[in-house]
Amino acid sequence: MPKTCFILNPTAGPSRRHDLPALIGQHFGTHEADYEIRLTECAGHAVELAQVAAAEGFAVVVAVGGDGTVNEVGRGLLGTAAALGIVPQGSGNGLARHLKVPLALPAALQRLAAPTFSRMDVGVMNGHPFFCTAGLGFDAHVSQHFAQAGSRGLSTYLRVTLREYRRYLPVPVEVDLNGQRRQTDCYVLAFANASQYGNNAYIAPLADLRDGLLDVCLIDSLPVVRAIKVSLGMALGNLPQSKAAEYFRVSQSRVVAQAPLGFHVDGDYLGHATEFVVELMPLALAVAV
Repeated sequence: MPKTCFILNPTAGPSRRHDLPALIGQHFGTHEADYEIRLTECAGHAVELAQVAAAEGFAVVVAVGGDGTVNEVGRGLLGTAAALGIVPQGSGNGLARHLKVPLALPAALQRLAAPTFSRMDVGVMNGHPFFCTAGLGFDAHVSQHFAQAGSRGLSTYLRVTLREYRRYLPVPVEVDLNGQRRQTDCYVLAFANASQYGNNAYIAPLADLRDGLLDVCLIDSLPVVRAIKVSLGMALGNLPQSKAAEYFRVSQSRVVAQAPLGFHVDGDYLGHATEFVVELMPLALAVAV
């Protein structure tokens, strides 16, 4: 069993209802494994903890939390020999679902006791690495207001989405797609390394973590009929076939907006900008699943 460090976000999702250190001990202690558990204390702390764990020689560094915790641990492991593991404890668990990591705690821990190792691509938007999705427009707008909602979970996310749908206005952008410049309104411009946002909402169901490309989903407007098609397409995993969105594949892109436009990486709202540079780092991160 590889030497393993668990980085636990004590405020993430349903983890607060469990004695996670005890559960980890039950599964790893019986194997006489070499493992440690370290708790995050604030936003961004998991990046530092992951860097330290990799420098100390841990072969697997496990993010115990949601997509935000996974993003921080993954960032800390870039450029190191350590592999990212995931015990999903968030609201959406997008990357964990794409990698088919069990959502049940005992099964996820059992899988980590004898992991399979591989590598995955990593996206970067304006210098911010992402492992699942990054985007401009409405999804970032929802991420901003979701963070301010005071509660987490799918019901809160749906409530915020429906409320902001009536308020949001798209911003005109110019986007470079494989050397072709496209003038369009940006209701949603999503760059997907993995297939979904989380909660099995498939924004790019054909995305592949190891193909050296990002799947780009463009929606220029979202009237009610199209919004219904997009919602059903995301839920059923057939959004490309619905023709309610356009798709492209790129290894890099540049976007210029006519007004400041909100953006997110892995569901975390990062602010507004008028220029965006999106790149891909092929197979830049080891994963243990």
